[in-house]
Amino acid sequence: MELMEIKQEGPIGREAAAAWLRDLADSLARHNDVEFVREGLRYTIAVPSVINLEVELEVEDDETKLEIELSW
Repeated sequence: MELMEIKQEGPIGREAAAAWLRDLADSLARHNDVEFVREGLRYTIAVPSVINLEVELEVEDDETKLEIELSW
């Protein structure tokens, strides 16, 4: 299978980021899939009942990163 990658990066308001995370969490809790819409195309990805979760926090003088990775 070919690699398909959808990447979004850039500034976003804290409240908008929280809303996006809530939508993702709601989708994971209620459905067996998650959806992404990019450039008018809708991608639906099936999600099994058990997934791997990785959380990484990096704190530096000029930048803080919180990375959340879900994989299956």
